[in-house]
Amino acid sequence: MGATPWRVLADARTTPEAAGVSSQAIRAFLAAVAGSTHEMHSLMIMRHGQPIVQGWWRPYRADTPQSLYSLSKSFTSTAVGLAVTEGKLKVTDRVVDFFPERKPSSVSDNLNALRVQHLLTMAVGHAKDPTAAITREEDWVRAFLAFPIENAPGSAFVYNSGATYMLSAILQKVTGEKLIDYLRPRLFDPLQVSGMRWATCPRGIDTGGWGLSATTETLAKFGQLYLQQGQWNGKQLVPRAWVQEATTAKIQQPATTPGTDLAQLKQSSDWHQGYAYQFWRCRHDAFRGDGAFGQYCIVLPKQDAVIAITSATPNMQALLNLVWEHLLPGLQDKPLSADASASSQLQEQLAALTLPLPSGSPTSPTSARINGRTFELESNSLGAKSVAVRFAGDSCKFELTTAAGRFDINCGIGRWVDGATSMPGTPPEISEMIGPPVGAQSAAKVGAAGAWTDPNTFQMQWRFYGTPHHDVVTCRFDNDRVQVEFKNSITALGGTHPETRPVLKGHAFVANG
Repeated sequence: MGATPWRVLADARTTPEAAGVSSQAIRAFLAAVAGSTHEMHSLMIMRHGQPIVQGWWRPYRADTPQSLYSLSKSFTSTAVGLAVTEGKLKVTDRVVDFFPERKPSSVSDNLNALRVQHLLTMAVGHAKDPTAAITREEDWVRAFLAFPIENAPGSAFVYNSGATYMLSAILQKVTGEKLIDYLRPRLFDPLQVSGMRWATCPRGIDTGGWGLSATTETLAKFGQLYLQQGQWNGKQLVPRAWVQEATTAKIQQPATTPGTDLAQLKQSSDWHQGYAYQFWRCRHDAFRGDGAFGQYCIVLPKQDAVIAITSATPNMQALLNLVWEHLLPGLQDKPLSADASASSQLQEQLAALTLPLPSGSPTSPTSARINGRTFELESNSLGAKSVAVRFAGDSCKFELTTAAGRFDINCGIGRWVDGATSMPGTPPEISEMIGPPVGAQSAAKVGAAGAWTDPNTFQMQWRFYGTPHHDVVTCRFDNDRVQVEFKNSITALGGTHPETRPVLKGHAFVANG
């Protein structure tokens, strides 16, 4: 299809039905999500080149880039394709040839045979993903090249974020630019998107396999670019041949566990449809980029549609199942009869989207007694010295003091309140994927709300809306004692990132005299 100029939804003179999209199907999807364990943060649906649906669940919002985790990989693949087009490298190039000074003293046959295309298809030959091991080192390239390659490159698929990091390192070596800087004039500027950040390794190389932060609009435009075979506003930003090569299955993922029937898995699993160049093939002849906790850019060529989602889910397949169950049937091949009532109800629903506020009472007799009092804390591994909570009407301020200074979080009561914080331990992330974002602000954006769950317990949600994550912070007051407990949402989703912050305990400070 030809490139279609991007139009902001507010300027589009169309309804979902006019684009062949059922408002009722979208509402059914929203209802199914609301009744599930999936926590949606944003949704955009493109149809025939136009944004038909867009919504953000407060405190998430359109203009804030959100961390994409492994959806970053599809952008890295795109950069490699552009570099191949410019003659900077070939997919058949040997990996060790890019880093002769950092290869091990003894190069194995398998390392010697490793090519760029094996990095792209996650067919390095490793028995397991080396990412956790290499990111504990200062020189990730040297650590990757030294990591044992037990199997012949190209022989088997093993998910490998370290391989994508190596693509970023190679790109920086051959272009002299960081991945994000290389992409900016070639991809981001023509798409008219901004605000992207990318985490880096200790040596200043963009992490490639994770660490990109971008808006939902950026995801939708990126998917639309691939749907349009690399064309955008009449220009071929990405070669058509690369788009086709990058999104065609190259290797079959193995059965999840020994004895599992692969043919049966292919009927129900979107993780067993074949892997391309840092893109997953999907059921229904679609393809996607995706990231941990439910970040998706789904491209449906047959339906001429793109679905962009950011979320926090314990089951990424189950959320995709809701897309196939509700949204896919709502994409028809011709305009639908006008349904003004359903369309109007959908728009009202999208405008009112919000994450549930903490449940409980807005007031407690305890608030007057502890309002503004300083509680000195017992010695703790966080280095926290004192806490205080200051209440004022329908808001409060949580103050944590450490040797480094005081850190505040403004919190609404019965509403979300915006703020920012650089408090130790926030926001939570997957530990082996932490890196300093390029051009990042010193403080994380946070939307916070709280309520009294009982007369002596004030509980807050701190929603770090530049990430999929949040904290639940529980403050218990017992006479002149306080206890503050933190629980990050990654722990709550499945225990993959145990909470490391201690329970803070202390007593009210009483001045002498």
